[in-house]
Amino acid sequence: MLLLTGTALGVTAVLVVQERYLPPRLSAAASAELRAELSGLQAERDRLQRDLGEASTRLARTEEARRGLEQELAGSRATIAGLREDVASALAALPPDPRGGAVEVRAGRFSVDGGQLVYDVVLSRERGNPGRPFQGVMQFVVAGDGARGNGSVALKPLPVSIGHYQSLRGSLPLPPDFRPSQATIRVLDRPDGRQQGMRVMLVK
Repeated sequence: MLLLTGTALGVTAVLVVQERYLPPRLSAAASAELRAELSGLQAERDRLQRDLGEASTRLARTEEARRGLEQELAGSRATIAGLREDVASALAALPPDPRGGAVEVRAGRFSVDGGQLVYDVVLSRERGNPGRPFQGVMQFVVAGDGARGNGSVALKPLPVSIGHYQSLRGSLPLPPDFRPSQATIRVLDRPDGRQQGMRVMLVK
């Protein structure tokens, strides 16, 4: 009797504690729903971890590419600096313009090819503000033999922008049957404007 009574009291105490102090027990359906939600959360966590890994990989590749571009940029800057020094040295080695002027014609080469005057001219500017380029035009006045004998013709003015120096290459059409022998290089502040530099050179 004592054993049965003790067992009954223990079972009763357990039931009382479960009902009053412990969380309510879940039903089978609630437990299944909870397990399904937990499984979904675990799958979402795994997906987020995969996304994080892929993002970390992309970030590492982007960082590596950025470092490569920085190295290429540094190399390009060094190359440009070297080229500027080479150009400055070559420019300093050119003979000065005997006429001087605000814009100096340091070198020039002319030839004829298929009715075109082919030119290669180097202009420099020692005076003035080098940070503010000179804006003007360059015009060739070509002398030679034409259909009406000796004469000269002014070709189309070319726009120029000169900081410390400017190298200009190209070609301009000549009048038909015109055989040039020399070209006068004129640098003007505008078409038909004030002359800033001038030099006469032979046409080969």
